[in-house]
Amino acid sequence: MAFSVNSNVGAQKVYNALAATTTKTQSAQLRLATSKKVNSAADDTSGWNVGKQLEAASLKMKSQLSNIGSAQNFLSTAESALQQVYDKLNQIVSKQEDAKDPLKSAVSLQGDIKSLADEVSAILTNTKINGADLLQSAASSFGAGATAVSINIGAQVGDNSTALTALSLGNAASLTTDITTFQTNVRTAITYIGNQSQVLNSRSDFLTASIANNDASVANIFDADTSVSK
Repeated sequence: MAFSVNSNVGAQKVYNALAATTTKTQSAQLRLATSKKVNSAADDTSGWNVGKQLEAASLKMKSQLSNIGSAQNFLSTAESALQQVYDKLNQIVSKQEDAKDPLKSAVSLQGDIKSLADEVSAILTNTKINGADLLQSAASSFGAGATAVSINIGAQVGDNSTALTALSLGNAASLTTDITTFQTNVRTAITYIGNQSQVLNSRSDFLTASIANNDASVANIFDADTSVSK
């Protein structure tokens, strides 16, 4: 004897339709709540994968951009200090020329030169950021893109201790101490800073554009079109 079970096919269809509508509604509500059309890998596996990689790349580049900002501050501080050094060296040369006038006090000029030399020495020794000596012969490496930017200003300034010591004595010899090489070294260091600044500016422009493009791509992948979601 055969048995059959009656089922309400119409009711089942209604139930299935309601379930599907509920799922779509929940999905739309989630998109509206998060403002994202992709909230998990299940929503769009390939899109989620690409989007997350782009997000990671943007975060990395933003850190590199911050590093560039630090490097630019490093260079700016060093340049300001070296400009002061160069100005004082020029004043020393001027004092030495004044000493060639017999009507001027050689003793007073020697004292002026000593004071200027002491100021130069203090600037070269005490120009620091967070404890890092900016004008000493030590390289500072900044992660600034595909490759790091290494900055060594002290190597450009060179060793000018002999001339500086002679000037700091404030005696008759200080009136004739040749500081041409010292001046050249400082100019070289300032030019080096300018070149490094140009490198950093170029990398900053590139990273800024790359971050903007990445963020736009991430938004296109993840962000919901609320007009459609509604």
